[in-house]
Amino acid sequence: MKYVVVLCDGMADTPVAELGGKTPMELAEKPNMDALASSSVVGMVRTVDDGLSPGSDVANLSVMGFDPLKCYTGRSPLEAASIGIDMAEDDVAIRCNLVTLSDEADYSDKTMVDYCADDISTAEADEIIKSLQAELGGGEFDFYTGVSYRHCLIWHGGKCKGYTLTPPHDISGQPIKNYLGGHFESGLIELMKKSVDILRHHPVNKARVAAGRRPATSAWFWGQGSRPGLNNFEQTYGIKGAVVSAVDLIKGIGKCADMQVIEVEGATGYIDTNFEGKAKAAVKALKTCDYVYVHLEAPDECGHRREAQNKVKAIQLIDEKIVNPLLDALAGEQFKMLILPDHPTPIATATHSREPVPFLLYDSTEESAGVDCFTEENAQKTGVFVERGPMLIKMMLN
Repeated sequence: MKYVVVLCDGMADTPVAELGGKTPMELAEKPNMDALASSSVVGMVRTVDDGLSPGSDVANLSVMGFDPLKCYTGRSPLEAASIGIDMAEDDVAIRCNLVTLSDEADYSDKTMVDYCADDISTAEADEIIKSLQAELGGGEFDFYTGVSYRHCLIWHGGKCKGYTLTPPHDISGQPIKNYLGGHFESGLIELMKKSVDILRHHPVNKARVAAGRRPATSAWFWGQGSRPGLNNFEQTYGIKGAVVSAVDLIKGIGKCADMQVIEVEGATGYIDTNFEGKAKAAVKALKTCDYVYVHLEAPDECGHRREAQNKVKAIQLIDEKIVNPLLDALAGEQFKMLILPDHPTPIATATHSREPVPFLLYDSTEESAGVDCFTEENAQKTGVFVERGPMLIKMMLN
């Protein structure tokens, strides 16, 4: 038996006026998902426990079979693991976004214009992160390059608790002064202010402005946590697992769980990602692994950017370029396929929400009475409800 998870990050939504009152899942043409749904167990699952923030970190840990209430130490430490950072016991890892802020003179008067600096490339970002390291790193703090706008700050001997850091994608278009102050560690604020001076005349930003792109005008910190510790996936579940993803967070979970982590050239985490390459990597991994977790970030990014049509397109591309070739490769074999989002990322709010999400679980050896179309509403109507995300892997294996 082979096991495949197709995780469509942020795919679930609420009705969107721009889409005629439908959700992206309802409007998207996804014949492969819908065909599977017609003979699958379809229902809703709660992937984010009460008391935890509805992030991709918590939700993906949950779907992958790890209990966040027991193992979660923060988002950035998982990303640090993917980057290859060997954290000391007293290190704190913090996500460092390269963002675009408005140009008011006083830092607290600025507005969060763009949480991803116009989707800055990894090559451009690497030059900026190296400059931040040269100017601000080497002592208490060290900067490490990740992917695109997503990077890592290590605070040696730092504080992990006692302050709140807000994800920049949660405050798009809002004044940042409401998210600084007493809830933000003062030393980190000073570091962000210093980053503005370094980036103001950076050659990468000059080139981006000349090309009509938004510059990366500041570092923004969030998602702090201490050194993670996950159980070995194979020892826990008795199957060999692999992860295919563009983002450091998911790759970091895989590395911490001693799973095979597959790098795919051209995987960006957005709608322009190398879908074909990810599908080929997953098919290849299934030859040596029992379980493959294929993570697609594009629907989530489209939700954060309020790109309703692109979110529909992302779902259609996943169906065509991920699900279809996986089904072709598995034809004639015994397999189970789980398809779901980790959390909703509604167009209306442009950020994550904690509501349960729809799932389908297909078993090639059994016929189930499913639904004719894989949507949020149809999944709710089945009455099937899984109380906690980690229960899904047990359903698959049983």
